Amino acid sequence: MRAVAVVSSMAVLPGAEERLAGFRAGWYRCLPRWADTLFELTDAVLCAGGPVTSLPRLSLEPVCRRGHGSQYAALAQGRVDAGALEDLLAWFRPAGWPLVFAVDTTTWPRVAAETSPERGLYYHPSRQTRGKPVVPGWCYQKVSQLCFGRDSWVWPVSCRRIAPGADLAAATVSQVAAAAGRVAGAGPVPLFAFDAGPGYDPAALSHGLAACRAQVLIRLRKDRVLLRDPPARAPHATGRPRRHGAPFACKDERTWGVPDARLVTGDPVYGTVTVRGWARLHPRTRRAGRWAGPAPAPIVRGWVIRVEVTSTPRPASKAGKMLWLWWSGPPGTTPDLDTCWRAYVHRFDIEHAIRFAKTTLGWTRPALRHPDQADRWTAIILAACAQLVLARPLAADRRLPWERPRDPAQLTPGRVRRDFSRLRSALPSVARPRKPCRPGPGRPKGRPTRHARRYPVIKKTT
Repeated sequence: MRAVAVVSSMAVLPGAEERLAGFRAGWYRCLPRWADTLFELTDAVLCAGGPVTSLPRLSLEPVCRRGHGSQYAALAQGRVDAGALEDLLAWFRPAGWPLVFAVDTTTWPRVAAETSPERGLYYHPSRQTRGKPVVPGWCYQKVSQLCFGRDSWVWPVSCRRIAPGADLAAATVSQVAAAAGRVAGAGPVPLFAFDAGPGYDPAALSHGLAACRAQVLIRLRKDRVLLRDPPARAPHATGRPRRHGAPFACKDERTWGVPDARLVTGDPVYGTVTVRGWARLHPRTRRAGRWAGPAPAPIVRGWVIRVEVTSTPRPASKAGKMLWLWWSGPPGTTPDLDTCWRAYVHRFDIEHAIRFAKTTLGWTRPALRHPDQADRWTAIILAACAQLVLARPLAADRRLPWERPRDPAQLTPGRVRRDFSRLRSALPSVARPRKPCRPGPGRPKGRPTRHARRYPVIKKTT
């Protein structure tokens, strides 16, 4: 049953406590099997006294009335309705936040887990394998809604595992299209911000999302060369029509020409911000890879945006005060330059959220064997992050003796988590109590143990 059907019958409750209670009830209905154990496991993640360092230790939390064996059984045999969870997250997202979303990938390292299937080689910033910055593991792509405040709060929208042999661009198009469809309406067109990377090709993402009501914002390399449209064809001209016009080199100012849009604004952190945009530019595409075939490669047009600031939060060189962005959107729309540069600056909030989920909530701590178990644990982390956002207006500052006091409106996710156990006691109970049971008989005598199947690391072919 979809979460929209669960919450559509309820009236829109203005109170923060009612919204938190409604989300918890909807999250419980997203769990068809082992719902009580998975729900209490979510509360244990939120009410733990410190960072989550071990999955079995969560069974020692008072809010978790099941043992560690039930936790592993719930992750192995339980079910999470991923579509219903994404509907629930779209329904309860903060109404006052802009429709700006960040997309980023992260790796769950599983280096020595030879019995874990579907492992691939993915980039890791601090670990190496045979001299290369890659590790075996699982890759997850997360979509989060951004808040333009000076904090690290984001709203989780979806998080999906990318198979090693899957095309990252095609998987990104599918995930972004689903997220845009859930937040689509008569209001502003949602904007999705990406960083530069091999899987975030501007032409592939813009072409794949052309039929969706979504804007795409991607950082470009500073040496990127794009092309203008060719001049009008002369009458009675012969030969093949030209596909490309004059080049637009980001590092050569002589090729820029007059911008089609310009914005100069002030910011307390970045000083004077100058934004310029050039329309109807396109990258060069060839009949290879995803566009291999007899038909010509498509021409994907968009805007190129240059952002230049006079100061940065940290000392940086002159090159660090300028960046290039690619923008594309539905036909008939133009980019909002002020929203574009702020969206990319706040795109890094998703990286802080991913680090918080890993180091504090223990996203990648459990040594799970199968990727389906990791998907269920990832759904628990998503539900926990959403509850922290909903509990933000209700939480009090429970600071440590060596910490400075904070305004209740400026609490970090970690400080809200410290007070969640108090907030939970005032909320309606959702999970059912534990049923009395006896320990299982264990493995029958005389049955030998068997070695688990080994799986090699999947390497991408060129």
